[in-house]
Amino acid sequence: MTDSVVDVAIVGAGVAGLTCAQRLHQAGYRVVVVEKSRGLGGRMATRRLHGTHADHGVCYLTPKHQPFKALLDRLVEQGILKTWTETIHQLDSQGRVSVLADRSPCYASPTGISAIARAISINLTIWLNQRITQIEAVETGWRLRCEETSIAQTPDLVAKALVMAIPAPQAIVLLQPLGLESYVDQLKAVEFAPSISAIALYPQSRQSEAEALSFQGIVGSPGLDLSWIGFDSSKQSQPSQPVFVIQSSAAFAHQFFEAANIQAVGENLLAQAAHVTAPWLAKPDVLQVHRWRYAFPTTPLSQPFLVAPTDSPLVCTGDWCGGNRVESAFQSGFSTADWLNAQLTHN
Repeated sequence: MTDSVVDVAIVGAGVAGLTCAQRLHQAGYRVVVVEKSRGLGGRMATRRLHGTHADHGVCYLTPKHQPFKALLDRLVEQGILKTWTETIHQLDSQGRVSVLADRSPCYASPTGISAIARAISINLTIWLNQRITQIEAVETGWRLRCEETSIAQTPDLVAKALVMAIPAPQAIVLLQPLGLESYVDQLKAVEFAPSISAIALYPQSRQSEAEALSFQGIVGSPGLDLSWIGFDSSKQSQPSQPVFVIQSSAAFAHQFFEAANIQAVGENLLAQAAHVTAPWLAKPDVLQVHRWRYAFPTTPLSQPFLVAPTDSPLVCTGDWCGGNRVESAFQSGFSTADWLNAQLTHN
């Protein structure tokens, strides 16, 4: 089978990988993004179910710096994003809910937050459902082998430069065989916290009661099991039924992440949310639960990307480079692309 030869291979179709890929593509490079999942966006994920949808990873965006705000402003102009709310509430350790003093626009998409990833990915070449099993250095750069399936065999991908836009622990697995010990040690210093999300759907008859709750989102204070209670369907233009997303704290997720009955774990979160909001939240029509192993970087690197000491360019990038937010991922991918452009231009 003939190799697929490109200028840059990017592993991971989250915000960092897609931002990097789009910027390099617009600069004229041949770029391929390889993603092990069937969708784009990483934790900027939207689950479609029973005729509705829910953002069960990143729930909304609040830009802090101009480049990211400019992107969101363009997406608002295109009708992809809107200002969802300027009021987020907080749950304290005594079970009291109050409005956070810091008010700023919270952006969301009526069709689900994964719409942002689709917008960033326009005109890109992306291999979905492709898991990289091996990376090796070759004379012309890097060779990436994909996992074989019973349906078809994906050709090897050969690239002059390689970008690893995935969580550091996942990058370690693929890069460790290359013998980059000091580089891998830097990756090992990056730690992540897990989270568990419960997605709850209710009958349409509950819509007026849901709207009467008078909140869109509640952030849990440190020390609580709950980190987020979101009236997720309030983002939609014409919601067909109430949808809520409840997310756990890292401590709760550490305790129950490997539980055999994850459905019961979701019911636990929902019961706690119902206790501080409305009793009927404890009894949804549909409940789905999702585990996020690498939800939030807890010890991110200080720099926007991490360059390996290799003959051919190899860079790691992501929200764990320079921060722990979606905006950090955007800035990391943007900076990585500019650095690579300079390297490839001079070589």
